[in-house]
Amino acid sequence: MPVFKPDNSPYWWLDIRHNGHRIRRTTGTASKAQAQEVHDNLKAALWRESRLGESSQTWNDAVKRWLSEHGHKKSITDDKDRLRWLTSRLSGKTLRSITRDTVEALISARLDEPTFSGKKEHHKRKIANSTVNRYLAALSTILRAAVDYGWLDTAPRIRKLPEQKKRVAYLTREQLVILIAELPQHLAEMATFAVTTGLRAANVLGLEWEQVNMETRQAWIHPDQAKAGKAIQIPLNDEAMAVLEGRKGIDARFVFTWQGKRIHTIGAAWDRARIRAGIPDFRWHDLRHTWASWHAMGGTPINVLQELGAWASPQMVQRYAHLAQSHLAGYANKLRPFGQDLGIVHSRDSDKKP
Repeated sequence: MPVFKPDNSPYWWLDIRHNGHRIRRTTGTASKAQAQEVHDNLKAALWRESRLGESSQTWNDAVKRWLSEHGHKKSITDDKDRLRWLTSRLSGKTLRSITRDTVEALISARLDEPTFSGKKEHHKRKIANSTVNRYLAALSTILRAAVDYGWLDTAPRIRKLPEQKKRVAYLTREQLVILIAELPQHLAEMATFAVTTGLRAANVLGLEWEQVNMETRQAWIHPDQAKAGKAIQIPLNDEAMAVLEGRKGIDARFVFTWQGKRIHTIGAAWDRARIRAGIPDFRWHDLRHTWASWHAMGGTPINVLQELGAWASPQMVQRYAHLAQSHLAGYANKLRPFGQDLGIVHSRDSDKKP
């Protein structure tokens, strides 16, 4: 049969014999009609390849090869999630059949799918353009790779959706105190450590005691753990040291644990706590923004902040520059006035009696 549904799979599979070879694989869809379309498209492509010399490599072929070459990426889990969604709509399609119209259809499909801020239906909200753009970037990556593989002459143009530029989200010290008071102890300790070091969630969750030197008041992140691929030195202030002192002896390996086990995700307790604290729109990653914002407002030079936060380029830390503009005012008056040399009388001088 051309399409069939195995007992152990939610998806329909195709079964094609071509030039003495058997092609048997999933179509990536639970719809029989869509599975039949995938089957027919692939069969037609194989015919064109044998008769007309056209390439019959499919989206699946390109994804499989790209993943085999880039499995080491730190962001591979996110990449796989996006490619999984794209494959559910492009499975079996030949690379040459993916056109601008296909891309536009994908954009519409992703925009129409709701996302959820919680498990209940009333938490449903519209997906952001920035999220759709990440899926389009994954699509572009695979198609450009297909060009490099010689499977495509050119990749179709993929437009980006306009993204709203948002202000940097950060808390005041008063808000942070309220939030931490609402968190369970293990998350309160982690949040305090995150906002006093600027470390990303993955680095806090995976921090081991062998990466901490209590005597020199330093911690470090190994290159393979860092987003930019470079080692990070973290100076520890009094609050960060207090958190570590309180965690000593609880676990032999990991700094932050819960009920004797390593913590892998932040969890729903964070969401419940921030809602109770009256801060509904605040992500864990915004603790890093808070740390950087406080530094900028406290006068830490932007180039120093870049090094402390281990950002790969100055452009990535410029989002905090506007918070540090007050330090420029003092330099304005360093320019020696020359108005009097030109006979210019300032208003405050004209008020003086001769």
